This record gives sequence, structure tokens and C-alpha cells, in this order.
Amino acid sequence: MACNPEVLKNIPLFALLDDEESALLASQVDMQTFAPRERIYKVGDPGAAAYVVTSGSVSVFTVDDDQQEVVVDEPGKGEFFGFASMLERTPHQTDAMAITETVCLEVSFDDIAVLLTQKPMAGMDLMTTLGRQLHSTQALVRGRTNRNPNEVIEKEETTGERIADHVARFGGSWTFIITFAVLLSVYTAANVLLDKQAWDPYPFILLNLFLSMLAAIQAPVIMMSQNRQDSRDRLRAELDFDVNKRAESEVQGVSRKMSMLDQKMDDIADLLRKSALDSRPVGQ
Repeated sequence: MACNPEVLKNIPLFALLDDEESALLASQVDMQTFAPRERIYKVGDPGAAAYVVTSGSVSVFTVDDDQQEVVVDEPGKGEFFGFASMLERTPHQTDAMAITETVCLEVSFDDIAVLLTQKPMAGMDLMTTLGRQLHSTQALVRGRTNRNPNEVIEKEETTGERIADHVARFGGSWTFIITFAVLLSVYTAANVLLDKQAWDPYPFILLNLFLSMLAAIQAPVIMMSQNRQDSRDRLRAELDFDVNKRAESEVQGVSRKMSMLDQKMDDIADLLRKSALDSRPVGQ
């Protein structure tokens, strides 16, 4: 569906265009209407065009390695999405879905080239769009960093594992040491004082049996708890690595996009200089 030039005036990126330029751009772009829950594009689709929301709401999301849906952006009226893939002419790295009935302006790479030729300063608005996407990515990385490995592992722990943690925590405390020392002292003192009537006379064979049984049970329980602690440490390291990997990938992607945008601005500047030289009267 053709675009009304008046629609472009309500979009910040195109607000600087005069009537003639708006009419020219409106004749090139199309309006697309998406039903609620309709997918606009998915990961791997060609990034031939970007979209500007004119009405409705959109969710841009991806699926992480844990198969969890992560919302990357929720563009509002007048905001772009799918912009980076369109500039790079690469497949989309995210999914986009209309939340409600949504009308979007479909803009191609050639449309942007025409816009920058007519209005070079519109490149600043493009850079603002990239900056907003960068901030969204940073917020996403910060949110992923907040994942607590203890909470993740506790969701899957069993009753036996909880008991093992409590036993290990108590067995490695001064409370256990002092309590155990007092009980041993009372036990041995009572049997020494009772002499021949003692139920466990010296050398305290029954006490040795109890101590051996306690050590035989306590050792594997503490090892179970230690294994869980190792799992926590490993999970924490994996989450840190995952966050660092995501951050590095996003930073590299933004760097490439900014470099490409800078090159496009240089090309436009060269084109404008050439146009100014060609239009200069002969002899000047």
C-alpha cells in the first residue's frame, strides 16, 4: 500500500524533509499492516527492509542458549526496528512480531540512500537510532548478568541435596565442634566415674563404634555438598563466559554498523562536493 506523505511528517527521522522530498520518499516506500501476533520477520530472513511503527505495538525478541525468549526491543510509534540488518544487507538476527494490529512503514536500503542524498543531516537521526539500539543491548546484557547461579541451581535441587548442605554447614561450624567436644567429655567422664558399672568402660569401644559410623556417614554427605558447590562455581563461570561472549558480539556488531554508517556519510559528503563542483559556473 502506498504511503501518504503526511505520515512521514510524524516520524522523527523524516520530519526534516520538505514537501517535495516527502512526496518523493512516500512514492518509494510502502505501508504494511500486520494482524495481532503476526510475525513480521524471523531469524534468518533476508534483511531487505527495515520498519517504522506508525501505529500499534511490536516486540523484537531472540531466543538464548537456554531456549528462553529474551525481549530485545519494543519500538514505539515513529521508531525503527530491523534497521541494522537492512543497513548491513544481512539476515535478521532477531524475531519481530506485532503485539496488536500494527501499521508499519517499510523502508529499504535504497530509500535510505535517497533520503541521505536529499538530506545529509538525517544521518544524525540514523545514528540516534543506532545509539538507542545500543542502549537496549546494554540493558539486556546487564539484565542477563543479574542471573544468580544459586537461584538457578536451587530450582533443580532435591530434598537429599538440601539435607547434605545443612549437614555440611553444621559439621563445619564451631557449634558442632564445641557441642561434640562437650558430649565426648561428658560421655568419657561418666564412664570413668561409674568404673565397673559403666556401660562402656575404657577403652570406650562403643564410643569408637559410634565415631566410626558418624565419620562413615558424614564424609560422603560432605562430599555431596562439596560437589554441589563445585556445580555452583561451574555454573557461575559459564554464566560469566556467556555474558562476556554476548557483550563482545554486540560490541563488535555495533562497531561494524557505526563504521559502515560513517563510510556512507563520507560517500554522501563526496557526492555533495562533486555536485557542488559540477554546478559551479564555468570560469569560476
